[in-house]
Amino acid sequence: MSDVLFSTHAVTKRYGGLTAVSKVSLELHPGELVGLIGPNGAGKTTLFNLITGADTVSEGTVTFRGEDVTELKDYERAGLGMARTFQNIRLWPDMSALDNVQTVYQGPRGNNGFGAILRLPGFKRSERRIRDDSMKLLERMDLAEHADMRSVDLPYGEQRKLEICRALALEPKLLLLDEPAAGMNPTEKTDLMHTVEQLRQEFDLTILVIEHDMKFVMGICERIYVLDHGEEIAHGKPDEIKQDPKVIEAYLGGAE
Repeated sequence: MSDVLFSTHAVTKRYGGLTAVSKVSLELHPGELVGLIGPNGAGKTTLFNLITGADTVSEGTVTFRGEDVTELKDYERAGLGMARTFQNIRLWPDMSALDNVQTVYQGPRGNNGFGAILRLPGFKRSERRIRDDSMKLLERMDLAEHADMRSVDLPYGEQRKLEICRALALEPKLLLLDEPAAGMNPTEKTDLMHTVEQLRQEFDLTILVIEHDMKFVMGICERIYVLDHGEEIAHGKPDEIKQDPKVIEAYLGGAE
């Protein structure tokens, strides 16, 4: 694959005198499933925030689909086709599972206020389409039976799946998953591995995933970037990463 869908070039983030991420460059090609790993405190989530626009870059550039998006906010990047989940789940807790997805669809589908107030036929058709498409996503993630349940009342694993579902409602080209398997049992993690691989094909996605579970990352990712103390220390295929001395040293004695 010669095309580059997304890239960072020498991206750096400083907080006062602390450098959290230092000159990290990565590339994602269309259709790839790539992992980002590293010990606790390596700078993974900070880099994710720089990629998605949730935090500002101190130095370097971020490019998406050939466009420099370094200065764009997170919602602006989402509008271009980038969607993410979070390490700490950020669903709307008192909304139903269905409404969590429908609310995301409201933006791209562009219901105008005048039509909504008067309940014009075009608005009603749009509402039906949004509901139908939202239900299809819930069905795809095996959540349809929980459509009317408040998201806060869903089991933890189902909340994780709903967050992915909501991200898909943005109709992204790049999906960024921040520890999607956190808190899941081994069976749920295995099921999620298969689901992520299938979603990549079904929705024509490029996926970047942060995950502490090495079995999960090694099992689905084609390439892996490794961070330690905010710097990239290795990049390659899973088998290469497993044997890289720098990676072994970084993880030696760590909780991961």
